[in-house]
Order: sequence, then structure tokens, then C-alpha cells
Amino acid sequence: MTEPARRLLLIEDDTAFARTLARSFERRGYAVDTVPGQEELQALLATGSTHTHAVVDLKLAGGSSGLACVKMLHDHAPDMVIVVLTGYASIATAVEAIKLGARHYLAKPSNTDDIEAAFERAGGDADVALGQRQSSIKTLEWEHIHEALAAADFNISEAARQLGMHRRTLARKLEKRRVK
Repeated sequence: MTEPARRLLLIEDDTAFARTLARSFERRGYAVDTVPGQEELQALLATGSTHTHAVVDLKLAGGSSGLACVKMLHDHAPDMVIVVLTGYASIATAVEAIKLGARHYLAKPSNTDDIEAAFERAGGDADVALGQRQSSIKTLEWEHIHEALAAADFNISEAARQLGMHRRTLARKLEKRRVK
């Protein structure tokens, strides 16, 4: 008896990241299709396309929500294994993603190993340590700045205006947290 084909659907608007992730999964034996957003997903599902797995970015181009895509995928194929991948992790969106049918919710940066492990892990872990750790003020500030930058299409002047701070102040904060 042969193992059923693993067909992966990537819903990601960052074409370079989608291409890299697709190649990595193809090397692992997945047949991969990629769509950049909700409209394209709707068109693909209308063709009767069947996938066994999906990776959905939470925030898509044009303000489109990956949560709507999770709902569409789960309604189309309730047995599909769906993982939400995001750079904007929050408890609220994690809870909603799971309620809408996602199996797991991973914060970026996550690699192919992390995603594939999430595909394989069907149940929860009752032994996870219950911590009292809260997000630091610096972490919350950085997340708020990054959301404003993304909303302003990474225009520093516009993001600074939305945040109510001087552009040079924002530039200095970004310089301190620069990704190497």
C-alpha cells in the first residue's frame, strides 16, 4: 500500500518567501501550489483542487486576512491539515485560527522543519509549563512599531506619523533592532 500524495497549498503574498518555502517542501516530497491571497484561493478551490496540507500567512496583501482563508479551507476540506504562519502573533488571532480549523499557529521565523512538525502533531500537550511571563514593554513596543510599519508599507515617515513620534526617533529605534 502506498502513502497518499501530500499536496500542500501555500497562501503567502511574499513571493520570495513563498518560492523558498515551496522549494523546501518540494524537496521533501510535497506537491506544492501557491496563491497570494483570498481571491486567488477562492478561484483555486472553485476548480475542485484538493490539498492535504496548507500553510496560511495571517496578514495578506491588501489587508486581506489569513483567518478568512483558514475558514474557506476548512469549509472546503475539513480534514485538511492547516498551519497559520505569522509575523504578527497574538493570543486573539491564535485562538480564532484554531476555532476556524487550523491545527497549529506558528510565529515567524519558522522553518520547514517547524511547519512539518506542526503538521504531524495532532494533539495538544497537557504538560506544557504554565508560566507567569508576560511580554516586556520593549517587546510590545517593537510589535506595535512593526504593525505600524507594515500598515504604512514600510514608509518610515508615514509610520512615525501614525505612531505620533518624530521620524528620526523611529529611525533610531529601528536602527537599534536591525535584523542582521
